[in-house]
Amino acid sequence: MAKVWINPDDYDQTPRPVVGIGNRYPPSFELAPHSHGRGQLLYAASGVIVVSTAHGAWVAPPERAVWTPAGITHAVRMVGNVETRSVLLDDGTARALGGQSLVIGVPALLRSLLIAASDIVADYEPGGRDELVMALLLAELERAPRLPLSVPFPVSPALAALCHRFLDRPSPHDTIDDWARRMAMDRRSFTRRFRRETGMSFGAWRQQACLVSALPLLAEGRSVTAVALDLGYDSPAAFSTMFKRLTGLSPVRYAAAQTT
Repeated sequence: MAKVWINPDDYDQTPRPVVGIGNRYPPSFELAPHSHGRGQLLYAASGVIVVSTAHGAWVAPPERAVWTPAGITHAVRMVGNVETRSVLLDDGTARALGGQSLVIGVPALLRSLLIAASDIVADYEPGGRDELVMALLLAELERAPRLPLSVPFPVSPALAALCHRFLDRPSPHDTIDDWARRMAMDRRSFTRRFRRETGMSFGAWRQQACLVSALPLLAEGRSVTAVALDLGYDSPAAFSTMFKRLTGLSPVRYAAAQTT
């Protein structure tokens, strides 16, 4: 069972490559920007988490987790009553997940291992059962799927500001021409610059941003119709088509999973 609050930074000097912890948070709780001495894989056993950095936003609905490398300043927003399970990895072990923030899928075995790891004391005995659990957890992390549930931010301040405003008020009808005019650029130059700075086409980025905005709203219990209209879709059907294409689930199935 997770305690009320455990500070990940308390384990920076623990002489074990992997440490598991758990925490509980009240609805809509937000962790101000901070960083850790170890890389952190953050999994919401209940609720939804949204992790933001200067470089983008990552959302973890059920069966997903967010990886944040050591030293990366990030903020975390909780949607619903959130209970997390985390693993903290030292530099050598963290190489398996890389030096960039990302979202990974959490299959049933990995989920069970994350829960088990949070109940293992930080100074577990080398060579014993607890170390074997951590070794299996690492093996599962290495093979877990990496998922496109992120919205990268550009480095240019003016373009980044447009992206942040879009996340505040998403619209699936914004076009390349609209944004190019706001940036006082021609279409071709804007398209090249946007892809260069985000690694995505404008259309793909816009869909990802709408999805990342939609997931917390559905987790809060908003109806599919209300979310679709709030995001500017012409109909719930159009929104559902986008949602299922990017997540593999209909928004109705996703919303139902939040109540189970």
